[in-house]
Amino acid sequence: MSYEYDEELEEIRRRKMLELQRRLEEERRREEEQARLRAQKDAVLRRILTSKARERLANLRLVRPEIAEAAENAVIQLVQAGRLAPPVDDDTLVQILLELDRSTRRDFEIRIKRK
Repeated sequence: MSYEYDEELEEIRRRKMLELQRRLEEERRREEEQARLRAQKDAVLRRILTSKARERLANLRLVRPEIAEAAENAVIQLVQAGRLAPPVDDDTLVQILLELDRSTRRDFEIRIKRK
C-alpha cells in the first residue's frame, strides 16, 4: 500500500512539475515577444521623433507609462496614416499629449445634498 501511495504521489509531483515548466515556458515566450515588439516600436519612434520628443516620452514613461504608451501609439498611427510628417518635434508631441489628456480626462463632481 505504501508503494502505491508513493507512486501516486510521485505521479502527482511529476504532473505539477510539468505544468509549472509549461507555464514558465509560456511566460518566457510572452516576455520575449513583448521585448521584440518593444524593440520594434522603439526603432520606429527613433526614426520619427526628434531627440527632444524622445526624451519627453522617456520621462513620461517613468511617471505615467500608460499615457506614454498611448502617445507612442498615437504618433505611430498618425505618421502611418500620413496625417503627421516625420520628424515629429517636441511641440507636436505636446499637442498630442494634450489631446490625449482631454480625451481621457474624467471630470469629477461632488454634490452635497443637505437634508
